[in-house]
Amino acid sequence: MYSRRLELSVGAFVVLGAICLAFLALEVSGLTQAGRQDTYRITARFDNVAGLTTRAKVSAAGVTVGRVVGIRYDAQTAGAMVEMDIQSDFDAFSLDTTASILTAGLLGEKYIGLSIGGDPDVLVDGDVIFDTQSAVVLEELIGRFLMNSGSDK
Repeated sequence: MYSRRLELSVGAFVVLGAICLAFLALEVSGLTQAGRQDTYRITARFDNVAGLTTRAKVSAAGVTVGRVVGIRYDAQTAGAMVEMDIQSDFDAFSLDTTASILTAGLLGEKYIGLSIGGDPDVLVDGDVIFDTQSAVVLEELIGRFLMNSGSDK
């Protein structure tokens, strides 16, 4: 009898732990945020997205304001068009807002940083940001450094 009660309590503890881990994984991944908030979609044009992925965060002043929902190649401009869902709570981004692809730390994940401009008109659903700064590619920087240091000799 004692052995059966011990086995049931251990089994319940394991099931509870698995449920807690699944909940934690969903919260950390951001999957549970998908249907909670109203959003509006804006697009930004970049020359190079180098490592930016869908579901990457979009931030302004260090605060997460949205997520990247799509990245596609635009043949007309020969660049990448990045679609972002911005939370409706953050509706004061001016028309001259700039978008930059940044890296969390030296080799961390890529995300988009928005910098608000001074225009009194604001971005609405479907607007495009053309004032962008593409991703810094570490391999290109190292290559430039090596090429420049070799030419000094």
